[in-house]
Amino acid sequence: MYDPASALVGKAAVFETMAENPAVVALSELATDAKFDRNELTITVARENIVVACEAVKAAGYNFFEDVTAVDWFPQEPRFQLSYHIVSHGLKERVRLRVLLDSSDASVPTITSAWPSANFYEREVFDLFGIDFPAIHDSLAS
Repeated sequence: MYDPASALVGKAAVFETMAENPAVVALSELATDAKFDRNELTITVARENIVVACEAVKAAGYNFFEDVTAVDWFPQEPRFQLSYHIVSHGLKERVRLRVLLDSSDASVPTITSAWPSANFYEREVFDLFGIDFPAIHDSLAS
């Protein structure tokens, strides 16, 4: 039976307890929040760091981009949550990268430079939620 008290909530608790985890090590400077619950690791990063975060976990041995999806928490702000699911076959682990977006600026850089297969999922999220995924050079120009 699930015990809610077993969850690790907050960056400090997760990063202290899981200090040897490759994703934790790779994202130590980029994470803004973290949670480990039901054997799932979720690390929150700022939108401007998502590409760097993807490259960091890739370098740490996470070799498969599974998908990206979104949640609309209307009327709450930040309204949107993007969840990027990334797997390491060698480590037999997965990590969820989470980005939170306000409804007034629902845009996050595309991660296709790190994971080309993200293109399909980003287009689907755009179609369903209206979240924009400009190329990195486009987001730096604005």
